[in-house]
Amino acid sequence: MRKRIYEIVEVAGNQDIVSKIYDVVMLVVILASIIPLAFKESHPIFLPIEIISMILFIIDYILRFITADYRQNNHSVVAFIKHPFTFWAIIDLISILPSLTMLNRGFRMLRLLRISRMLRIFRVFKAFRYSKSIRIISQVMSKSKDALIVVVFFAVAYVLVSALVIFNVEPESFDSFFEAVYWATVSLTTVGYGDIYPVTTAGRIITMLSSVLGIAIIALPAGIITAGYMKVVNDI
Repeated sequence: MRKRIYEIVEVAGNQDIVSKIYDVVMLVVILASIIPLAFKESHPIFLPIEIISMILFIIDYILRFITADYRQNNHSVVAFIKHPFTFWAIIDLISILPSLTMLNRGFRMLRLLRISRMLRIFRVFKAFRYSKSIRIISQVMSKSKDALIVVVFFAVAYVLVSALVIFNVEPESFDSFFEAVYWATVSLTTVGYGDIYPVTTAGRIITMLSSVLGIAIIALPAGIITAGYMKVVNDI
């Protein structure tokens, strides 16, 4: 029975209709549970949605826990000990915690979970488990991680060097080095909010060069991810 439960709660194969239904139901519940994040005020309908979501999330967590040995291919007690500390188990637990604030409003420890509105955002990550497209992107990121790490390192170095240059060329426009880093990051992404900007000719020349180089740096990960995506799709 536990093996069949494992087959159902895991992402569906092409032939397992019950598993596909389970995935669709859970995905709908997850999406419904994050709807309140789009509203500042609470509405009466949000309470039953939260209760239903909490119950299903707890059931899902329990089912995944009791089948941890099949998931880890290790039929010993070690699999059940390790499971709560795995990435997806932590995401599942964080998805449940916000709902606990409704169970006992007088319990002060649970009142600390007023940050629950923020914790609900983690339910978006829970939805990734049920999306084939997300799994493909995850494979792409995993296989391209070395190249992406190099690009991230290059981008960080670019931001710090640009910040150092502009902070020393035009110190009167920046109250702190952090503001220079903020300016360099905005220039890297070519956003340009306009709240902090250089006013001297030298500073503006540096800004132009920074923006042009930013376009090149931003284009690098896009090309890497696209190439990796095509390779993964072709392998499938």
